[in-house]
Amino acid sequence: MTKENAMESNTRPTQSGERVSQGLHGVRERAGKNKQERFTALLHHVTPMLLRESFYALKRKAAPGVDGVTWEEYATGLEDRLQDLHGRVHRGAYQAQPSKRRWIPKANGKQRPLGIAALEDKIVQQAVVTVLNAIYEEDFRGFSYGFRPGRSQHMALDALYVAIKRKRVFDNISHEKLVQLIEERIADPRVLRLIQKWLKAGVMEDGVWSETEAGTPQGAVISPLLSNVYLHYVLDQWTDQWRQAARGAITIVRYADDAILGFEHQDESERYLRELKEHLLEYGLELNEDKTRLIRFGRFARLNRAERGEGKPEAFTFLGFQHMCGKNRLGRFEVRRITDGKRRRKKLQELKQELRWRMHAPIAQVGEWLRSVLRGYYQYHAVPGNLAVLSRFRHQVVRLWYRTLCQRSQRRPTWKKLGPVFDHWLPIPHVMHAYPDARFDARRLAASHPR
Repeated sequence: MTKENAMESNTRPTQSGERVSQGLHGVRERAGKNKQERFTALLHHVTPMLLRESFYALKRKAAPGVDGVTWEEYATGLEDRLQDLHGRVHRGAYQAQPSKRRWIPKANGKQRPLGIAALEDKIVQQAVVTVLNAIYEEDFRGFSYGFRPGRSQHMALDALYVAIKRKRVFDNISHEKLVQLIEERIADPRVLRLIQKWLKAGVMEDGVWSETEAGTPQGAVISPLLSNVYLHYVLDQWTDQWRQAARGAITIVRYADDAILGFEHQDESERYLRELKEHLLEYGLELNEDKTRLIRFGRFARLNRAERGEGKPEAFTFLGFQHMCGKNRLGRFEVRRITDGKRRRKKLQELKQELRWRMHAPIAQVGEWLRSVLRGYYQYHAVPGNLAVLSRFRHQVVRLWYRTLCQRSQRRPTWKKLGPVFDHWLPIPHVMHAYPDARFDARRLAASHPR
């Protein structure tokens, strides 16, 4: 029987604002000093205190998994529950439950599978993520932004001020290959067994269990970290080594499985693509050809395409923004970013349906809700150069609300009467983000982060 370690160590803040134990701080220092070290004893860092912090880090309104237990229900008698969970984890008696399968519609009409983990699985996964982050945050490359502490989508967008090529990466992560890559740094058999339990837990759909032979279940707390580890070894390290031998400048920005690569020379971009496909085959992976394309983009793209009679430069979409070749007031090249049209139309359709449902609710109640929706929308999309699009979006929201109010009764309200109502509740968009080169210069990426 494994001896349980219930010691609750002191905590200290990290650069990202999270708190980690002093023991994990030591792990992070060792990981940074020795990139080849394999950690053989990690599970003792999963203490009752860390499980408690992990529980409070979960979303309180999230849907329950196959266990049917909600966050509020688990909070009743929390300390006894966590002590019991801690004991099962350290004795090896903890068993991962299958994820509840749900299907989420995508903008292209297809559906994306979502796995909803049981609450105790979420707690343990969150605790293990905290422990493993102490190691892998010292290993991950600076151009990787997705689902990492202290990093965001806008940091990735700020870094993307360069020439580009677009790829979208893979859905079929091999469990065997993933465990082998994790073993490059993790040698604690108890932690490895936990990860294998989650990978083999399968999914439950309509009461029927099925095995998942590849991939990490979307929606699980541990999945983003496992995907980042896989991509770190398969894509990031390989690309970083490849560009060291390139004759031209190469830039990469990756957020989860979306990656943008910029090449100075076209022949190198074509050679990289060929060699990447061969490299991925070694891991049983392939690029999604429908989402992979090579385009001319940058300060010379307009001139180069004009010489070939190809028209204006192509645009691309990354993290909800359409990126285009543009010019500033001085006539110099700049990357213009506007909200992606598909995402904007999808949001308007959602608001239309919700307004129909709230048709007979008090105006003040609907106005308060729409105000919060617009503020949240602006918080992400109000970047320099996007105000015209956001103003049109607000105008479209006004029209949707007006049409809904007109359907409440046969007496049609006038614009003159409702105008002050719209002005009161629906905020005007303002720029909420600095210019990318003011916050972060992609050419100084390595110097901007301690790694």
